[in-house]
Amino acid sequence: MAASLPVPESLAGAIRRAGESARGREVERALPVDVIRSLADEGIGRLRIPAAFGGFGLDWVHTTEVLLELAAQDSNIPQALRGHLAVQEEVLWRGVDGEAAASWLERFRTGEIAGNAWTEPGSGGYNRSGTIVSQGPEGPVVNGVKYYTTGSIFADWLDVTARDENGNELAVLVRRNQPGVHIEDDWTGFGQRTTGSGTATLTDAEVAEYEVRLLADRFPYQTALYQHVLLIVLAGIAEAAARDVAESLLTRRRIYTHANSTSPASDPQLLQAVGEVDATAALARAQVLETARALDAAFAARGADEAAQIAAANAAELATARAQVALHRPVLEAVTRIFDALGASGVDGAKALDRHWRNARTVTSHNPWVYKARIAGDHRVSGTDPVRLWSVGVPEGASK
Repeated sequence: MAASLPVPESLAGAIRRAGESARGREVERALPVDVIRSLADEGIGRLRIPAAFGGFGLDWVHTTEVLLELAAQDSNIPQALRGHLAVQEEVLWRGVDGEAAASWLERFRTGEIAGNAWTEPGSGGYNRSGTIVSQGPEGPVVNGVKYYTTGSIFADWLDVTARDENGNELAVLVRRNQPGVHIEDDWTGFGQRTTGSGTATLTDAEVAEYEVRLLADRFPYQTALYQHVLLIVLAGIAEAAARDVAESLLTRRRIYTHANSTSPASDPQLLQAVGEVDATAALARAQVLETARALDAAFAARGADEAAQIAAANAAELATARAQVALHRPVLEAVTRIFDALGASGVDGAKALDRHWRNARTVTSHNPWVYKARIAGDHRVSGTDPVRLWSVGVPEGASK
């Protein structure tokens, strides 16, 4: 981990405090509502916003350093902020001029955050959103049901995919605090349980005209950004596992009679196990910082022609795909290795060390890596461009 963070001490302190209650929240499955609100008040939602507009003006490498530390404290929180980071990037990509930008820059300045509402349950969402934007008496309204709405239960805004009555796929930003928006914490996954990834129901939810745009017109590396945040989460889990196994071994007193030492903390075989976890955490951190450089290059192409923008976006997509393929096995192996170092006492439910495996397994199940491996291989062999925008659901006419 970095010795210091490129943000004010008030935010760095809020990040450290997020870790103090993380294990308790995990055991109790308590949502980090107050923790995320505190982080937002200190500026976690404006990391990349220029200083002139109240932000910290960080590039993606430095933003990633901050988020890596947050993920090591509580891996649920950066994932809950994933939708917000995409909204922030879209504002920066479009530029700071105009009504929409002015509105969002002020929202960022005052600590408002956005959540994600893209995926639809059941058969919805396969190449065609089932959520509809139509014209109501006072302007556009949105109707539909979303699932995996990560972070939206903590948010002031929802980043929603939908389509209009002509079939155009859209991205709309919907204010959460209105009668037409209902969010449930009904995510039942065994990992990342406090990300607020439940169901959002939109019933004639109002949206401003300037908050509606074509999904394909958004910044071209948005799926790479989403995957990058999941990689940050995975690297943070590895770092947390290395930290926890080292602390547990240092304080452990029980030792086997056939061990190599009378102290667990000096047993070379146990130290080897800890060292393997530590090395994987370092590997994951280095890999994620490398993908951050690809995002910086993609953003830097903003002023170039469309071909250069797409080339940089493709490079970012491939970078995050390769990292996902490369890291999933080492991290999953590392978070099980901690039990080799700690023995049966390591599985004590009160210690909640199993959360590292459950969380890593859950994160690596998003955007399946097997497809990313195929895409990276196809690019290597034939130069095929990666898929940069996809959806999930049941194809029309598919057998049941």
